[in-house]
Amino acid sequence: MTLIIDYDAGNLRSVQRACTEVGLTACISSDAAAVRAADRIIFPGVGAAHSAMESLRANGLDQALIDAFRAGTPILGICLGLQISLNFSEERDTPTLGLIEGRVRRFAFADPALKIPHMGWNAVRKLRPHPVLKALTEGDEFYFVHAYYPKPDDPAEIYAETEYEGTFACAVGRNNYFATQFHPEKSGRVGLELLSCFARWDGSVDAQ
Repeated sequence: MTLIIDYDAGNLRSVQRACTEVGLTACISSDAAAVRAADRIIFPGVGAAHSAMESLRANGLDQALIDAFRAGTPILGICLGLQISLNFSEERDTPTLGLIEGRVRRFAFADPALKIPHMGWNAVRKLRPHPVLKALTEGDEFYFVHAYYPKPDDPAEIYAETEYEGTFACAVGRNNYFATQFHPEKSGRVGLELLSCFARWDGSVDAQ
């Protein structure tokens, strides 16, 4: 069973529809026991880090997700799901899950023509191989909508990056956890290819 975590962070049905497109049957649930029992997990989300963490804690989903990570369950984080997987977000100074060491920072631009949030299509550059990025080719573009970006402590956990004034990490991973700042479910063919790779991933970074 593939489980899409419901923690009141929206965008769940579009993720579920994208899963159906690649032959991945996925259910939406806010049940902590179901998270622990899932064969694979998608941790999506749009919105604010502080309210998202409150919702996760209220339903015991924070610990359930940590338990699933420690058990080796393949997990895909998307957008807010990525951001609250690090240790801390500058959005209302919010402590987060700590699946990956690092912080989430707000964009700050010297160029007033660059708007926040960063919204639209950007090319993604792969830095190192990963099974979930197996179909990614040079020049592939994905859809972004965010005002904050992840900054992992360990550069080896950054698998892809993109440009918006400066360079920032847009795909990170550790062990059986992989996450993207962009939205594969909103990124057309290339996004579906990424989800298809996730559907086949066993959680091992050695399985290139």
